[in-house]
Amino acid sequence: MGSQLALKSRIASTGSLEKIFNAQEMIASSHIARARDVALNAKPYTDAIFDAVQALVAHTSIDHPIVKKNGDNPRVAVLALTSDRGMAGPYTSSIIRETESLLARLDEKGKQPELYVYGRRGVTYYKYRNRDIAGTWEGDTDQPGVEVAEAISNALMEAYMKPASQGGVSELYIVFTEFINMVVQKVRVLRMLPVQVVLGDQQTVAAAVGDTTDGIDGVDGADGADKPATALYAFEPSVDKVLDAILPKYIQSRIHECLLTAAASETASRQNAMHTATDNARSLIDELTRKLNASRQASITQELTEIIGSADALNKKEE
Repeated sequence: MGSQLALKSRIASTGSLEKIFNAQEMIASSHIARARDVALNAKPYTDAIFDAVQALVAHTSIDHPIVKKNGDNPRVAVLALTSDRGMAGPYTSSIIRETESLLARLDEKGKQPELYVYGRRGVTYYKYRNRDIAGTWEGDTDQPGVEVAEAISNALMEAYMKPASQGGVSELYIVFTEFINMVVQKVRVLRMLPVQVVLGDQQTVAAAVGDTTDGIDGVDGADGADKPATALYAFEPSVDKVLDAILPKYIQSRIHECLLTAAASETASRQNAMHTATDNARSLIDELTRKLNASRQASITQELTEIIGSADALNKKEE
């Protein structure tokens, strides 16, 4: 049994950690409602953009990068959305694990993935392992703004529109955590570009949620898979100009929505992790307190035994 001094020191340090965990939990609790509302409010606009893109790519005669790229280009871009801060449980580790799995699947298919990372912890992870990173962004992962979404979308847009001879990519993937509810947050892999639609008796998006995209297992396509392709449109002034105007908005809106739902997931994950850590700290304090009391009781019992033994010895001498 440990000494009383060591037990008191552990109780004090655990108590300090318990206060920190509890404070982090309360901070996350105060932020989660707003983060959840912002993420949910952004979804209708993103869905409207996707519906417009889906309607446009339904035209089989369209030859635009939003629909297809040069199949001879093996380069693909992968964007991983991690966090800036820790104390969020398995949030970042789950993203990194899914990103590594996606990179491995792309390598098996003969692709050459180029990695983009948002979040200080993800950047640190890959830099420590000497992984080549094509682009990084840090700051405010729990409250992302439009500016960072625009910066990321511009970089990915530039990489996607470049020709293969200049190092351009043929596909865009994003790995993020989708906010389901306060308890459940699901890591998803989404292929943003190119968008594909299969026309026929059952008109559905080819890259449907739960299906595979270009043989890459576990990759989700665009949302709204159950919606049929809408009617054909007349383009004015031209197809290319219309799609050139929609493509940047489509990429930015999808990235912005992913950033917002990832922020809500990070906050919820941090609240859950800090709640669990607080409970564990309190349980540890109770256990250490019991050990301290037992140690103190044993010490008192030993002192009483020594006092009684000394008194008995004095009485025997007097007799």
